[in-house]
Amino acid sequence: MHYFTNNLPDFNTSQLREWVITNGIGGYCGTSIIGSLSRTHHGYLIASLHAPTKRYLCLSKIDETAAGTSLATNQYKGQYCESGNQYLSGIQYDGNMHFFYQTADMSIEKEITMAIGENKVYVRYIIDNHLDEADFTITPFFNYRDHNDNSTVDTLEFTEQQLDGALILCPKSAPTVKIAFHYGNGKLVSRDKKYAKDIELQIEVNLENEGLEDHYTPYDICYRLPRGISELTISCQLYTDNNSCTRLECDPFAARLNRIKRLEEQSGLTDDFALMLVAASDQFIAYRQSTGYNTVLAGLPWFTDWGRDTMIAFTGLTLVTRRFEEARGILKTFAQYAKNGIVPNMFPDDGLEPLYNTADASLWYFYAVHNYLKYDPSEEGAAFIREEIYPKLLEIIEAYKNGTDNSIYMDTDSLICAGSGTDQVTWMDVRVGDWVPTPRHGKPVEINALWINALKITASLMRRFNDTGFEQYEALADNAAASFNEIFWCEEKQCLYDVISTEGVADDHFRCNQLYAISLPYSILPKDKEKAVVDFVQSKLYVGKGIRTLTIDHPDYQPIYDGALEKRDPAYHQGTAWGYIMGAFITAYVKTHGHDDTAKKEALRLLEPVKEHLLSEGCIGSINEIFWGDAPHKACGCYAQAWSVGEVLRALAEDVL
Repeated sequence: MHYFTNNLPDFNTSQLREWVITNGIGGYCGTSIIGSLSRTHHGYLIASLHAPTKRYLCLSKIDETAAGTSLATNQYKGQYCESGNQYLSGIQYDGNMHFFYQTADMSIEKEITMAIGENKVYVRYIIDNHLDEADFTITPFFNYRDHNDNSTVDTLEFTEQQLDGALILCPKSAPTVKIAFHYGNGKLVSRDKKYAKDIELQIEVNLENEGLEDHYTPYDICYRLPRGISELTISCQLYTDNNSCTRLECDPFAARLNRIKRLEEQSGLTDDFALMLVAASDQFIAYRQSTGYNTVLAGLPWFTDWGRDTMIAFTGLTLVTRRFEEARGILKTFAQYAKNGIVPNMFPDDGLEPLYNTADASLWYFYAVHNYLKYDPSEEGAAFIREEIYPKLLEIIEAYKNGTDNSIYMDTDSLICAGSGTDQVTWMDVRVGDWVPTPRHGKPVEINALWINALKITASLMRRFNDTGFEQYEALADNAAASFNEIFWCEEKQCLYDVISTEGVADDHFRCNQLYAISLPYSILPKDKEKAVVDFVQSKLYVGKGIRTLTIDHPDYQPIYDGALEKRDPAYHQGTAWGYIMGAFITAYVKTHGHDDTAKKEALRLLEPVKEHLLSEGCIGSINEIFWGDAPHKACGCYAQAWSVGEVLRALAEDVL
């Protein structure tokens, strides 16, 4: 549970902190911590029309007026602000979001949650009215647009139907869609001001976008409250001609809290830090309609499911939390779409075919399978892998050996080459037109650490399943490991090179990727070199909340990730620190320091800035995608990232607690 009172009256600071709740099918809700809209992806109901994609904003927010006192928090063009946040005495996030207001005449708790598995949001008010009678008025802000776009008055056209205690809106741009707003026993009153125009989204402005948006505000809804405590529950739901609108059948607020409690108990963890991450992990697991199984949303608020991110986050999100059914569904989802030995890198929002522009997602898939069997040693677990996943692993290994898409092939030294031209097939994948800031073509260090581990995992599975031919994979892994040690070690720097070109030339960028030669299940380096790599990363790349992508002494180092996209992209993997790599760092640190109590205590200290981040910046209770490479290491990118949460949780549970 997170409770805050500091800085809430400061509009400028507080509108940059956020909260989010998800519904398990790709939809979500969230605003700033003072209730204002400060980015395109803010809203109370962002519904998924084809789980977990096609996400549309339907209800932007609700403003309130309590006995004549406006609680509205909005920034309009020119940074003119309605500062109802001055009446905020505190906020609380416990899986649901709570706003506590105090005026001269009323004490108000506003609580927001989403239904699981439905495109439906609930808002509950508990109001202690100190007057004999008083009016309480809400103003809903409606919309209908893709969650990546902005709307104007011209795009906000609806037909409507008024029912007893409900307003049904139908966007003219989507006649099969209905937005049902249930408001109970309030009185619907037409407003002269039908639109809230030029709402200014400060986070978008900071990113050098226009950041202006209009919303449809046709009605106020008025309630006459007696003295004492009253409770009002509002709901808004998107439904189509293919499904129906549902009424409140249980307490959705309690259901959310019970769900989190159940997940915490199921994990078996008791540490407060770990339990915060268990709760955060639930935000990313979603149902995929096209496969009928679960998947992982790579990051909130805009990413869908990416193969690489899913496999890296997989252990923390589903295995540490002991969500084995979801884990099996995720493995089946990506196996179903594997093509030419490549696990898909991205399922796009527009319903097109997946993208296969990756060399590492398939290799991370082996790691996910290995960990699945470690956490689920049952006969049923082994049978699942043997019958449904193992054949796909053999296909991937053979494809990488013999050559497949994206210029992926095994060289004569048994190591993997990947990428050519303007291809970006590792996780450092930015391309600006024809410019590739981090080409990494040839033999990337983490690709080959993963390849050696994949070979050893395959041989181990063949032994377990009494299959023949495991000797060839063991020999191949040994040959690859010998080649790895020969070409990747940099004696001068006492660390590993990041990439070796196909001509044998070592890249002079020293990066975080070398950690995977130590943190993966099967060791590749001698112990003294493992320790040297960890020491190098700790001294040159560790910044507390994440691990830098490049050493500060390199001419290409760009630590500041800010402004327009064309300014941000060159820094994305050239100096910014990434939260997810903390997992590999902590695992490698504890491993190379003896895995004893002293090492674990120091690892907790190294993770302390991440814990503080959960409470003090970004999105409440989650971990950002990236941070500035230089102090103050500002949080940026996605405000909640699956592999950041999953990897920190995995390392905490496996190596520290």
